[in-house]
Amino acid sequence: MIISQQKPLKDLLHSLKEYKKIFLVGCGECATACKSGGQPEITKMQCQLEAAGKVITGSCIPSAPCVAAKLKTELAKNKKVLAQSEAVLILACGLGVQSFKDNDRLDLAVLPACDTLFGAVMDAQGNFFEKCSMCAECVLDATAGICPITLCPKSLLNGPCGGVNQGKCEVDNQKDCAWVLIYKELEKNNKLESLRKIRLPRDYEKSSKPHKLVIS
Repeated sequence: MIISQQKPLKDLLHSLKEYKKIFLVGCGECATACKSGGQPEITKMQCQLEAAGKVITGSCIPSAPCVAAKLKTELAKNKKVLAQSEAVLILACGLGVQSFKDNDRLDLAVLPACDTLFGAVMDAQGNFFEKCSMCAECVLDATAGICPITLCPKSLLNGPCGGVNQGKCEVDNQKDCAWVLIYKELEKNNKLESLRKIRLPRDYEKSSKPHKLVIS
């Protein structure tokens, strides 16, 4: 899940200062879950912009605006009001913004309403936690399912640094050291022997951007 949060209203009004007629786009998945771009947020945003003198021409919430097919369906439904708009404000992550830009045939101004924060898992209470850095070289098989790239501030691959103190991280002493967690998990499963293997430095060529995956 991609976590985003809305930009301050004053920043949005600044980015919209040249435009009067605005169309709003939300997200039915991630932004709805983290309350940055679902129906309540679209409704609130419309009220705030109208109070600031903007004209909201319409809105839609694709189930996944980052998926072109789902976005295009909503764009087709709103073709007439989009043609009357000057700008589109996207209440979604940066992927949703760029997906709209790629599929826009009206040459509208496409603006982000949110800042994209991180990829996360959601716990049973609805809280979000960053667990994966999407580094393109997963090591979870060797680290008991605990990611040192994300959970260690130094992204160390072969054990803890010298600053670990009573199992806590030297960068943030309220956090457990990722490698202490990995050690305990491997110990519990009788797999400590795997720590003897020296892992080579990461191949950063694998994480060079932008990535693509072509489905043939």
